[in-house]
Amino acid sequence: MNIRRLLRNIRIKYRFSVRNQHTDSEVWYMHISPLNLFAGFIALILILFIVVASTVAYTPILDFLPGYPGNKSREMLINGIMRLDSLEQELNNMQVYNENIALIMSGKNPVTRNEVRGADSTIPKGITLGKLMEDSVLRSQFESEDGPYSLNNPEAARRQLRTSLELFAPVKGVIVNKFDPSGNSYGIGVGTTVNQQVMAISDGTVVSSGWTPSNGYVLTIQHPDNMVSIYRNNTSVLKKAGDRVRAGEIIGYTGTADESGTGNKNIFEFELWHNGTPVDPQSYIVF
Repeated sequence: MNIRRLLRNIRIKYRFSVRNQHTDSEVWYMHISPLNLFAGFIALILILFIVVASTVAYTPILDFLPGYPGNKSREMLINGIMRLDSLEQELNNMQVYNENIALIMSGKNPVTRNEVRGADSTIPKGITLGKLMEDSVLRSQFESEDGPYSLNNPEAARRQLRTSLELFAPVKGVIVNKFDPSGNSYGIGVGTTVNQQVMAISDGTVVSSGWTPSNGYVLTIQHPDNMVSIYRNNTSVLKKAGDRVRAGEIIGYTGTADESGTGNKNIFEFELWHNGTPVDPQSYIVF
């Protein structure tokens, strides 16, 4: 009985009017009921919810609310995850590279890429790392009986590696003449500037210091392990025969006058001999 009375009462319409204060005439009116008021309130709440949700979803206003991750925060988080994944992949690649070097030096085959593939799903399946020419050359140098890095002669290999790491570049420049013993070119030519410093490639003793019309000032240094270095086309030298020199010490300056005496010859010539045989300086020195 009470429910029926409640339903009947909320449906009862009331007249809501607006009257003129002076003339007491009705200006505007409308019929409302408690049910209409409740429905209007619910509709207003839904409209406000939709407006607020749209504003938060399609505008950067969420970035200004403390405690809520906005679009910028999510983007930074995603970028951080991607960079962390890339860093992990690089670390794995470096580890595999070091392990492959150890396998090659021990005479074993390096692993293939699909054998070390991790959880990164971006790497296509079925891709293997085939043999490279550089790997074959490195393997032959280690396996050769008389190679510079022969595994059968560890002392020679260590001596060669140590020498190549300790040699200083006599000058800095562009290689213009290559090492070619078949063409009577027992050294290399380096394009340099005039009066550039010339440095000793290693500790040693000057065995000759002189001047010729075609090569300018020439300096020859005897180094340990029966190695000899020759420096040609210098405008001046600072050492004489019998002087001791240290690695990296300045021994002269580049640039010699040409035969006509009207210009400068800026090609510095350098030779490196080992056990009485000329060797390619580029194999031991980075110019």
